[in-house]
Amino acid sequence: MDSFGALKISATALWAQRQRMNVIASNMANVYSTRTDQGGPYRRKDVIFTATPIEARIGQLEGVKVVEIIETDEPLKLVYDPSHPDAREDGYVELPNINIIEEMVNMMMSFRAYEASISTFNITKAMFMKTLELGR
Repeated sequence: MDSFGALKISATALWAQRQRMNVIASNMANVYSTRTDQGGPYRRKDVIFTATPIEARIGQLEGVKVVEIIETDEPLKLVYDPSHPDAREDGYVELPNINIIEEMVNMMMSFRAYEASISTFNITKAMFMKTLELGR
């Protein structure tokens, strides 16, 4: 097995979770955005991960990477507010399909995955340091 395989895998996981956290932050920031450059309200985005091969001397190791950031197809929220500038003729406003509680849970899950990857990285680093101490 490649000595640095665990470090490489941890690094890919850290990068992927950071990308996921950015998308979650974007969703939360746009929870009330009723206008976008594409027209209409902001639509919730989600991250798609895939396993990605990591070069190793023996066997095949797999890290993770972000393949795509997609817009979800969940229906938009309708709120009755005839005074809103973007209200339709019937008085309803289309708001983004974002559930703040769901986004907070996703953020906590992403943070925990990030922490686990940091722990893996630090434990692997400590193992390397102990191995170097054997040579003294």
